[in-house]
Amino acid sequence: MTTTALVRSASLTGFATLAAECGIDARALAAQAGLPRNCLDEPDLMIPVLAVGRLLELAAARGREPAFGLRLAEARRLSNLGPLGLLVRDAPTLRHALETLITHIHAHNEALSVRIEQVGNLVSIRAMLDATNGPYRQATELVVGVTFRLLSVFLGAAWRPRLVCFAHRAPASLAVHRRVFGGAVEFGHEFNGIVCNAADLDAPNPGADPVMARYTRRLLEQAPGSRPTVSVRVREFIAVLLPLGHCRADTVAQHLGIDRRTLARHLAAEGLSFSLLMNKVRSELLAIYLDDGARALSEVSDLLGFAAPSAFSRWHRARFGVAARSRVGAHAPKWLR
Repeated sequence: MTTTALVRSASLTGFATLAAECGIDARALAAQAGLPRNCLDEPDLMIPVLAVGRLLELAAARGREPAFGLRLAEARRLSNLGPLGLLVRDAPTLRHALETLITHIHAHNEALSVRIEQVGNLVSIRAMLDATNGPYRQATELVVGVTFRLLSVFLGAAWRPRLVCFAHRAPASLAVHRRVFGGAVEFGHEFNGIVCNAADLDAPNPGADPVMARYTRRLLEQAPGSRPTVSVRVREFIAVLLPLGHCRADTVAQHLGIDRRTLARHLAAEGLSFSLLMNKVRSELLAIYLDDGARALSEVSDLLGFAAPSAFSRWHRARFGVAARSRVGAHAPKWLR
């Protein structure tokens, strides 16, 4: 790692909770590691990778938890990657998801690179941290753990890799490693990463949504290389939460590490509100779904977070002044008209 390498502070999501479980004052330890105190509240700060690595090592030592980094990985979600997480989630296959991650991961962690190597019917997914000022055992286990979580999103919670490899020595207890990865964990390897069957990478992703993938690419292209505004982050979480049916201002605020009133204040400073942004995201997604023509309106209603098609119909007429079906083109399948 070089002193200039930076990582999004979302890499510390869940740190304060786990630190408390281990009897550690998270904010005091962050300050000792040379990190700004608000790095535990603001997921989009760009903070030094070296300091993050130092923080994880301190936490493991102070909390007497050799698997601190791996336990941190257990709570990871794709949403921690921002719009990149959405793009990965909606990739048509796991191979496409990994290629997307490889292409964009540097914007999230400047010291991390991912490489895929295939030999016969086996594939190794290698996570490489530039740890020239290390060692950073905890950061490495966090990265491999997050990679495993990504694979599990596609392959199911019951999936287990052929092998999980770590270059460092084994801890005294492997209980956490076996709980997370299963029994196929080995130490002292030449690389850090995961070995799986090549066929796993090419299995179709049944949950892929090409419409959402196109929308997410637009979000990624909005402000490349710069820190996103609060409204951009809110739009990202709205897009994540709408299909789940629980997209509310307080839920989004929780994901951002702030309360609902603070969220409203941030948006008001940009001349916006949560309801305005949600309507905007719904309208943009609806236009893409209608143009795509591959889903029934009842399914589109669900994807836009409406409790029932009747609620979607009322929203559409109030917003556009016409019934939703009147906007479906004649080129669409008959069942969609």
